[in-house]
Amino acid sequence: MAQKLKETTDDAKVAHLVMNSAHQIWLAGLGAFAKAQAEGTKVFDSLVKEGEAVQARAGKAATTQMSQLSKSAAGAWDKLEQVFEERVSKSLNRLGVPTYADIQALSKHVNELNASVQELLKSSKRAGKTPATKADKDASRAA
Repeated sequence: MAQKLKETTDDAKVAHLVMNSAHQIWLAGLGAFAKAQAEGTKVFDSLVKEGEAVQARAGKAATTQMSQLSKSAAGAWDKLEQVFEERVSKSLNRLGVPTYADIQALSKHVNELNASVQELLKSSKRAGKTPATKADKDASRAA
């Protein structure tokens, strides 16, 4: 019987220790809750400030990356456009279509010829000769 009495006192001590420990845990939780309520706005405000700083850094990094990507894309488009223009130009040349430079050179040559013709007309009028027109030539042939 002495054995049972000792076991019950040990069980009572363990139960008391568990109850005491549980009570302390409960009190610690209440204390943490009270502290969080008291300092919650301060912690919240500091977290907001940290979040704003992180967002600003992330925004700068994203802007930098987007700038680099757009430069790379622009360079790639320029190269693609150049290759396309060269291939179209080669194809048009094979078909005999004149290039812009060819047309410009021809236009310059026509302007030079026109100026020469005008100069010849002026000099022939000064000499008193009128150049024969196509109508005059046709009339002389018919006669």
